[in-house]
Amino acid sequence: MKSPELAHRDRLIRIARRAMAERGLLPEFSAEVVAETEHIDGPAADRDTAIRDLRHLLWCSIDNDDSLDLDQLTVAETQPDGATKITIAIADVDALVKAGSATDSHAAENAMSVYTAAVIFPMLPERLSNDLSSLNEGQERLAIVVEAVIAADGTVTESDVYRALVLNHAKLSYDAVAAWLEGEAPAPPALTAVPGLEEQLRIQDGVAQILKGLRHERGALTLQTTETRVVFDGDRLAGMSGVQKNRAKYLIEDFMIAANGVTAGYLEKKGFPSIRRVLRSPERWSRIVELAAQLNFRLPAEPDAVALEKFLDDRCAAEPETFPDLSLSVIKLMGAGEYAVHQPSQQPNGHFGLAVRNYSHSTAPNRRYPDVITQRLLKAAMAGQPVPYAFETLDEMARHCTEQEGNVSKVERQVAKSAAALLLSSRAGDCFDGIVTGASEKGTWARIFTPPVEGKIVRGFKGLDVGDRVRVQLLDTDVERGFINFARLREK
Repeated sequence: MKSPELAHRDRLIRIARRAMAERGLLPEFSAEVVAETEHIDGPAADRDTAIRDLRHLLWCSIDNDDSLDLDQLTVAETQPDGATKITIAIADVDALVKAGSATDSHAAENAMSVYTAAVIFPMLPERLSNDLSSLNEGQERLAIVVEAVIAADGTVTESDVYRALVLNHAKLSYDAVAAWLEGEAPAPPALTAVPGLEEQLRIQDGVAQILKGLRHERGALTLQTTETRVVFDGDRLAGMSGVQKNRAKYLIEDFMIAANGVTAGYLEKKGFPSIRRVLRSPERWSRIVELAAQLNFRLPAEPDAVALEKFLDDRCAAEPETFPDLSLSVIKLMGAGEYAVHQPSQQPNGHFGLAVRNYSHSTAPNRRYPDVITQRLLKAAMAGQPVPYAFETLDEMARHCTEQEGNVSKVERQVAKSAAALLLSSRAGDCFDGIVTGASEKGTWARIFTPPVEGKIVRGFKGLDVGDRVRVQLLDTDVERGFINFARLREK
């Protein structure tokens, strides 16, 4: 029999599977999906003469240390006029996952991979997502390539989308690349092993800063949240740590935002519909205005991204240590994004947080189903073929993906809360400082700072709202349901 300590991961996996089933998500692949995957001989190949050979470019991937489902490669090249051409290769998942197949149906049902604290439930079988359709180091792969010429002021002056054969020359990690870019550590061995790659990444970092600068001028929001990561020692839960974005993560984020803008624009020019990623004006702008007023900053009565960015930029400079908490409050008050079908004749809804009007999801097809749909639309547009989906089908898919994204988030939060409850199960009566992260008729929640976990304030919650600082006492926990209950402590 396993000891209680060694059973931590197993217990959380069981909770994750139950949460998946309760939310209508599929935790297992069917026998049909397994059979389809077993019959795939190897990586996709295509003899289409229109496919370009770009294996010679200094492609590299930058992702988490433990990521195996590599969706993108990047490269950049300076131009004689001072502009920079950035090129993003995206894994050609559609080449192996055919529309209507059992594998495609499973991916469509879940809509995305589920990353819980204890286990990952991939959208695609690991033989695909971690191998045959992953842009693995040293492996030739088919890709959808997005190309954009970025002028010195950050504007896109030229762009294109096409198919190509690519080769990942170096698998790099965010943390190692960020430490090198920021001068805190030497270049990682995988980087120095490829001649010319160090200079290549310097170029990418430089143009990423330009792209970011222009977006923020236009009102893209400076948000810096702390991601909570569960730490295991083997199968024993050892603690929880906060992880923030770094320079390498921002580099990839800036490139992906640019690529998603190009793909949306490409489909628009071809007269094709697209599934856009939309974030409308903040649901609780009045509360954001209140938070700003408490910090002696005046925001307009109506949602204004440029004014909000000025406020956030000021607070980031003034109080960098507490800025992630303010960022979390603003994110909660802005509401959730959604997927929506866009017709070329329509005015785009845009993405409030990114300050972009034309924005699809196209850069993570191993992990997100909307990106697979976008890939099929792009391929049809490139080949001069009819739109492969009826508008009603796209609209239904967009709604379904939005709904499943919510369910996925709930499963991930459920497991994270169960892990947090397990970690705090012996600390009833202890007191913590925290910040209110949710306040509605359903209840009031707060995230304590150490360890960085969230729970419900079940006593003394009246008058609290998102962004308020609180001191709470832990009352009890329920690991199976992921409940952590706090009582608010009043100031004497």
